[in-house]
Amino acid sequence: MVETGLSGHDMSPWGMFMAADYIVKAVMIGLVSASLITLIIWVAKTMQLSGARAQANKALREVLKAVSLDDVAKIMEKRRGAGAILVQAAAEEMRVSGDLAGRIDPGGIKERVSSRLSRIEVAAGRRMSRSLGVLASVGSVGPFVGLFGTVWGIMNAFIGIAETQTTNLAVVAPGIAEALLATAFGLVAAIPAVVIYNAFARSVTGYRQLLADVSAGVERLVSRDLDRLSLAGHATLARAAE
Repeated sequence: MVETGLSGHDMSPWGMFMAADYIVKAVMIGLVSASLITLIIWVAKTMQLSGARAQANKALREVLKAVSLDDVAKIMEKRRGAGAILVQAAAEEMRVSGDLAGRIDPGGIKERVSSRLSRIEVAAGRRMSRSLGVLASVGSVGPFVGLFGTVWGIMNAFIGIAETQTTNLAVVAPGIAEALLATAFGLVAAIPAVVIYNAFARSVTGYRQLLADVSAGVERLVSRDLDRLSLAGHATLARAAE
């Protein structure tokens, strides 16, 4: 049996980590920490998005079946979520503009309602997108950080070769294996981060579209209510003229 000289080295991931240079160890610890942060963001955002989508879907159903804005505003008074906020904001703007409704062209009121709804949509989307930048950073930077650890480890391995003046596999292999482990850590941190980021990006886009549907429904209710007020005003004028 040929003795390779590797029997004295623990070639398990933990053994290679413990035998690695302190710089390579720091790189690996940083990448493991990034993986844990990715996991925490994944769990937290999954819960946040699922709850927000459920609330927005409920709000959309109520808006679509409502006859007037006041009807759905009463329902949404005790509810939470961006959908309820959209309805409440439109109802508040209608109350503030109550002295103008039915007396002037309703275009100004519709424009103010649309402006408030659009800003609420943007704020909700921005709030839902928080922490996604961390996932993008881990996904893009992780492999390069791992590569830095690999380069540093291989450099130390070649220094060891120069000091021992031998190219024996027993001298070269452990150092190179420890260095390559850093690249593996980088890929393990980066690949899930990229996949999770893409999944959340699609989910946030869908959530924004859902809020846009709620806003469109609210704007239709506002337009319908303003038309009723305008019609009632014209009827009052007609009766007064008689």
